[in-house]
Amino acid sequence: MSWAQNGEGLLGQGPILTIKGSVIESDTKAPISNVNIQITGGEYTTTNALGEFRIQAQKGDELTIRHIDFETVFYTVKNNDDIKIMVEPNDEEDLETSKARQSFRPQDYEDYNSAIDSAEYYLKKDAKTSIQFIANALSTSKSIEDNANAYKVLGDIYSYWKQYDLAVSNYRISLQNRNSIPVKFKLAEAYKNIQNFQESLKTYSSLNKNSLSNHQLVEFYEGQGDVYFSIKEHMKAISAYKKGLQVAQENAITIKVTDLNSKIAQSYNEKGEPENANAYFSKSMQLANSQNKKRAIEEKIKVADFKGEMNEFSNEIELRKEALNDLEDIAQDSVFANESSLTPQKQNYKIGRAYAFQEDYGSAIPYLQKSIEEADSKKDLLVQKDATRKLSEVYRDAGQFDKALLAYQDYVLVVDALYALKEQEISQAARFSKNIVSKQNRISSLEADRALSESKYQLTQEQSKRQKLIIYSLIGGVLFLLVVGVLMYKFIKQQRLANNLLALKSLRSQMNPHFIFNALNSVNSFIALNDERTANKYLSDFSLLMRAVLENSEEDFIPLEKEMELLQLYTKLEHFRFQDKFDYNIQVDDNIKIKEFVIPPMLLQPYIENAVWHGLRYKKTKGLLEIVLTRIAEDEIQIAISDNGIGREKSKALKTENQQKQNSKGMGNIKKRVSILNEMYKDKVDIVISDFQEEDDLGTKVLVTLKKD
Repeated sequence: MSWAQNGEGLLGQGPILTIKGSVIESDTKAPISNVNIQITGGEYTTTNALGEFRIQAQKGDELTIRHIDFETVFYTVKNNDDIKIMVEPNDEEDLETSKARQSFRPQDYEDYNSAIDSAEYYLKKDAKTSIQFIANALSTSKSIEDNANAYKVLGDIYSYWKQYDLAVSNYRISLQNRNSIPVKFKLAEAYKNIQNFQESLKTYSSLNKNSLSNHQLVEFYEGQGDVYFSIKEHMKAISAYKKGLQVAQENAITIKVTDLNSKIAQSYNEKGEPENANAYFSKSMQLANSQNKKRAIEEKIKVADFKGEMNEFSNEIELRKEALNDLEDIAQDSVFANESSLTPQKQNYKIGRAYAFQEDYGSAIPYLQKSIEEADSKKDLLVQKDATRKLSEVYRDAGQFDKALLAYQDYVLVVDALYALKEQEISQAARFSKNIVSKQNRISSLEADRALSESKYQLTQEQSKRQKLIIYSLIGGVLFLLVVGVLMYKFIKQQRLANNLLALKSLRSQMNPHFIFNALNSVNSFIALNDERTANKYLSDFSLLMRAVLENSEEDFIPLEKEMELLQLYTKLEHFRFQDKFDYNIQVDDNIKIKEFVIPPMLLQPYIENAVWHGLRYKKTKGLLEIVLTRIAEDEIQIAISDNGIGREKSKALKTENQQKQNSKGMGNIKKRVSILNEMYKDKVDIVISDFQEEDDLGTKVLVTLKKD
């Protein structure tokens, strides 16, 4: 069990700090030596005999403190204060009972999403904790999709910790729950990492290229190329890389364009075609220089390795020196792990080695010494070993045998230290594998229990299948009746619409003969009076009116503008005949956009006809007919037809029985038309008839309200 004296912080940021610390056994207060101290993805060191260590880090970086005798401790850097790590000897207790984990016990998390988030958070920090969160997630999973995602994350954990065989197993389980293109890519990569190359290629081949996005298609070709490169089928690798490069170039996926040029160059180099390799390396380095500095350094180092293989040591040295200068520029912002190819100690070693190949021993020695110093300060024993051995060889070849002997003795000491470190790493790896397998077995047991529960559920489902069949049949019958009801309702609605249209057509056909009959009577009266010229003029205007009326006879609605033109022409004709009986006036409000409104044809004409023939014609003095259009709302106008004639009661008293019948039919016709149209078009027209004034001649006022669509 173990714990740190400070809490967690933010991600690494700010200047490089020198952190001093010590690791002490909690009961005896004895210092613990050879404890592995590492910045996540960065520097590495160990404690000395007094249990003390120094390491460079940034604020927010996480220290990982590992040793075979206690559980791994994580400490987040907040400042450069000295830290003291108190640990207890590790027994064989399980992770759930470890006091070191009490602040983040996985079993406290009941929610699936929280467990998955926590598993991903600890994925790169603590594999056992991350796996335990996956177990919790599976225990609270509610769906196949949840299972698929949990096993995908579990596969990611194993992939990161290089347990690729377990990663393959869990990616396959994820795919059994839900087919997923990204998981297939991960599975193919895991197969490659365990050198199961044919299964990797088979997995890539199972993907439907037409269903892949542009980025996925580039990843598809790159993945195939990586497998072919691994099995030394370089032409197939180059072909796959070039296909991916074409897609990347067409879709401006800049990073992949650089990577694929570099991989094509490496493939040509392995194939033994250095000229082609050199051409593609030139492209990749040019592209990398236009990206971030870290990517440019990586590509320079790849090209430098290539130049070294081609024995072009001068070019190799020049590129590595440029890379070293660039590394100094980004040193404040980046901390590289010793495993990285970008560390200064590796580059100094390789520059020294290149000078040695040129037999320029005077230039080689300073770079090898610099490499040894940097490797020692960063506890990079592998580079320190190689650089010390090469320095001994250079001294020997330069004839400086005393210095060669001393360097060789240093080399032996480094080898011993490296051997001790490897032995400790092997023990830790064995313990790690044991814990990982234990966790996986627990998850496999959980999956077996889930399968058993599912079998019981299937048995229960079979027992209730007949009942469900009956219920579904009843539901189906109800749905069928509902569908039939809806279809019948639509049929009735369509039938009603057809009937309404037929009724409207019939009513319009009744209006036209009535109007034509009255108009022809007027022509006949002029002819009877031997007023042939007046009759001809009247007949000419009447023919224009008739043509317009007949053109509109098939429409339910016509533009109000057109209806007003017809009314003006009709009123003009009536006034032409009864000039001594009335004057007329038509007014339209300037605020009305008359073109935006529509009206049933021949709706207003009968009211004007009634006003003239049954009101104004019998008035003893000259009367007045007014037609006024007023805006009463944004989408609503009112048409007022008013006359100061004798009024409806007096007019009724003067009519013959036949005239009363005809008038009743005309007004009834209009009411029916308005009623049908309002039913079809949602109360578009409203008509109100009232007395116009409180005098001897009451007159009549008709108010017609129109609504816009």
